[in-house]
This record gives sequence, C-alpha cells and structure tokens, in this order.
Amino acid sequence: MNIGVLFDLDGVVIDSERIYTQFWEEVEKIYPTHVENFALVIKGSTLPKILNTYFPEQEKQDKINEMLKAFELTMKYEPFDEALRFIRELRAAGIKCAIVTSSSRRKMDNFYRQNPGIQELFDAIITGDMVTHSKPHPEPYLLGAKAIGIDIRNCCVFEDSLSGIASGIASGATVVGLATTLPIEEIHDKATIAINDFTGFTVADMLQAMGR
Repeated sequence: MNIGVLFDLDGVVIDSERIYTQFWEEVEKIYPTHVENFALVIKGSTLPKILNTYFPEQEKQDKINEMLKAFELTMKYEPFDEALRFIRELRAAGIKCAIVTSSSRRKMDNFYRQNPGIQELFDAIITGDMVTHSKPHPEPYLLGAKAIGIDIRNCCVFEDSLSGIASGIASGATVVGLATTLPIEEIHDKATIAINDFTGFTVADMLQAMGR
C-alpha cells in the first residue's frame, strides 16, 4: 500500500509528556522565563531551539543539559499499548511507518534499550539532531516522508502538540491530533481530525480520514 504513517514520539507512541512537563516546570523554577504555561509552549521544539530561545546564556544551557541527561537516563519510556497495537496493524497491512521526533539520539538509545524490538517496527526514525528547522516548520515531516520513500501527500501524521500538528499540516500530510496532552477542544480545529487516543482506532479509520 503506497501510504506512509509518521508518528511523533512523546505523547503519541510513549506516555511521557506529563513527565517532561514536570521536568520543564522544575527548570522554570530554577531559571524563570516568565512565559505563561512554559512547559506547554515548548512542546514539540528541539532542545537547541528551547535553549537558544529561552536560555541563551551558556552557563544555563550547560546546567540544563546536565539536568536533562540525568533525567532521561532514569526516566521510564513506556509505550501506549493501543499505539503499539495500531502500529502492528499498520505493519501487517504493509504500510511503512516512521518516528519523527524532536528528541535527541541519546534519548532514543535509552528508549530502544528499555523496549527491545520496538525499533524494528519503524522503517525510519528522524530525530531532532537531523533537522535544520524544528516543528512547527514542515521540514521534520517532509524528511520523514522522504526517508520512507512516500509522497508526503500520501502520509498520515499522528501528533499531540500544537507545534507538531502545525508541522504536519504545513507539510501537506493528513494530520490526526491526539488529545493525550492537550484537551481535544484545543486541537480539533487544528488537525484534519482529532481523537482522544488510539483506543479503538483502526487502519480503516485512518484511511477514511485520508479520504481513501
């Protein structure tokens, strides 16, 4: 089937957004940005973009990098059961899949180590280290589509953040927004369709959203 599916990672494949929110709220206490809902505002952004935008001082960047490295070494990367079920259904249907994440390769290595065999479910994995422009720019998803050899117009993107949804829409893909991080009312008019999570969501449902 000449269709590709591109997944964000945090809040889509793995249940981690609440944990990261706690981390960035702690950073905000130490180095106040005075940005309202800071942890939500930065969702979907790469670490370099966050640091250069909100913490330009090198000393702060070094400290936050140290904090994040320690944090990610000990955090649990637990996939959503229903996300894995859906991904396996896609694989059984012969549909190519990729992860398109703002996360670093270091974090992904920790993710693979905790979840043996999960890397093999994907034909390509695009990390934040591989892009010049992070979400909401369309580059990450365009790169993901290219990596699996599928025209972006034949791809479906699954995202939970506003910047990620915007990235997918700008790329030309069909975008399914998941209300795992934000209320469904906040994303339903931003994505092609919005769902609460993958529970009960099928390949047929996705194809319908894509107009297939």
